[in-house]
Amino acid sequence: MDILAILLGAVMVLWGADKLTEGATVLAQKMNIPQIVIGLTIVALGTSMPEFFVSFVSALKGTADLAIGNIVGSNIFNVMAIVGIAAMVSPMIISKSTVKKDIPFALFASVALFVMSIDGKISRIDGILLLIAFGGFMWYTLRLAKTGEVEDSTERRNDLPVWKIAFFILIGLGSLIGGSNIFVDGATNIARTLGVSEAVIGLTIVACGTSLPELATSVVAARKGQSAIAIGNVIGSNVFNILLILGTTGTITPLLMSGITMIDMGLMLLSMVLLWLFSFTKYTLSRWEGALLTTIFCGYITWLVINV
Repeated sequence: MDILAILLGAVMVLWGADKLTEGATVLAQKMNIPQIVIGLTIVALGTSMPEFFVSFVSALKGTADLAIGNIVGSNIFNVMAIVGIAAMVSPMIISKSTVKKDIPFALFASVALFVMSIDGKISRIDGILLLIAFGGFMWYTLRLAKTGEVEDSTERRNDLPVWKIAFFILIGLGSLIGGSNIFVDGATNIARTLGVSEAVIGLTIVACGTSLPELATSVVAARKGQSAIAIGNVIGSNVFNILLILGTTGTITPLLMSGITMIDMGLMLLSMVLLWLFSFTKYTLSRWEGALLTTIFCGYITWLVINV
């Protein structure tokens, strides 16, 4: 029953994120909000909604390890598994804007979280600082958008009636909340039954489950030959995960990191460093570099399983 709860919760969360994003995007278009703003805010946040609600609900229920493990695991999975596999299938061309702005900012967010985790907790002050950094990231991104330095690739679709937009937003939000509760309860029960820590469950099952929107978005983009969109989606999601999600969660309720080790945090940081180094000089990610990222990820998962 707990496994079914995880599957049901994951389906509800992913479906809810899709409907909420679609409704909010069309609503913004009808209100004549610039298309680039929609892509950089609503769409980017939409793919991070599963992580947000699962981590938020986990924190409120007192399972902080599940909340933090979800974010750390998702960021590791995003870079090493999603980007790594995509690069093995087809070498990825990375835009200069991504290399010079997005990846360094995602690396900064990872460093900030690593430093904050040294004392074993994410305090309210830490959460507030992360939210301030997120505000700075959005301000800088939107400023670049106004000067034309950021390309817009979001397709317009404003043919939905107002009632359907409202329905999508409400049903999407409700599905996210309900699915997150079911998902967290199922994962927590399995962890307790098997004697596995909530941190490990968060780093693996929960992290991979909540990263499905990023995986789906990146696979579709890669199949269309839009590698810049694929990697941009992953990097943007990593920034949202740390600065917005942990920032909001930590501000509301301090998070103790009893089960998250410095190895977990260090690998998250290493993944961003490797991605930045690989893409910095030639603005591409080759097949062997993707294979190296994927191999490290497989080794990490194996290490987690062995040390359960």
